[in-house]
Amino acid sequence: MISKRTDIRLANEAWESLMTAYSRLSSDFGSEPIWNDANMREYDVLYTLAKRDEPMRLCDVQSGVLLSQPALSRMVDRLVTRGLLERETDPHDGRAVLVRLSEEGKRVQRELGRAHGRDIGEALRVLEPEELTELKRLTQKLIEAREADAPAQD
Repeated sequence: MISKRTDIRLANEAWESLMTAYSRLSSDFGSEPIWNDANMREYDVLYTLAKRDEPMRLCDVQSGVLLSQPALSRMVDRLVTRGLLERETDPHDGRAVLVRLSEEGKRVQRELGRAHGRDIGEALRVLEPEELTELKRLTQKLIEAREADAPAQD
């Protein structure tokens, strides 16, 4: 029988391994020569907007990126200034602002996405297809558990 102490230790070891892999892969991806039009953090914002393919509130964008609200606000300002994002008033709430990809933002996201996707495929080639499927299943299970525990937002 596994003790509670072993469970906690194993959970921490698994978390450390996941974070180490993430850190090393992110560092490797960030050093690729593809990041001319946007850096990796900016790309995360562009990608999050592209996945939804509709204008989003900043709080919704924030749920898809690893940035604090103030850092995301500053980044959105820069991306708007550079012509990669556009702001618009929320038609359902005149006090709220939505952001969306501009045509240039869509182009940059597509080009970076293709190159970044190739880099990811190359980095994960060490895993068999069954292992990739299992990795996806396990991480999705963690995401779904956190979403189920999250308080409802209005």
